[in-house]
Amino acid sequence: MSYYLMVFEKTKAPKTKKEFMAWYENLTSWSEDVDYNEISHAATLLQNWFKESIKTFPTMNGSFAPSDDEINDNLELEERLTDYCIASNAIYMAFAWSVAEEAYEHVRKLAIKHDVGFFNVSSVHGEIILPDGLKIE
Repeated sequence: MSYYLMVFEKTKAPKTKKEFMAWYENLTSWSEDVDYNEISHAATLLQNWFKESIKTFPTMNGSFAPSDDEINDNLELEERLTDYCIASNAIYMAFAWSVAEEAYEHVRKLAIKHDVGFFNVSSVHGEIILPDGLKIE
């Protein structure tokens, strides 16, 4: 089991919890005709967020993933590897539970910096926060 977070393009997401959750369900059907391991099709703000995020939590897959040799040479790197699933208007992430607290702080901080929304998928209540701090409830 993993710890799940998501960032999203704030202009594309609904502003009520019920509509947001329906949008999220549709999004996570993964029906876009894209390579979900690559960032090039994502909205610009999400691309910027991703390129900074992978400096701390490297991606497991895709063109930005570290090589097997890099992982073997740095055991700490393996614990930080993150599964990013990249849609056009959202990036869904699966982290190891051992880094959950740090991942939450990291993703949330970068979401504010890069002006994207934040969704704590693993939260019991599904915490959804816009970059200005407004919560979708």
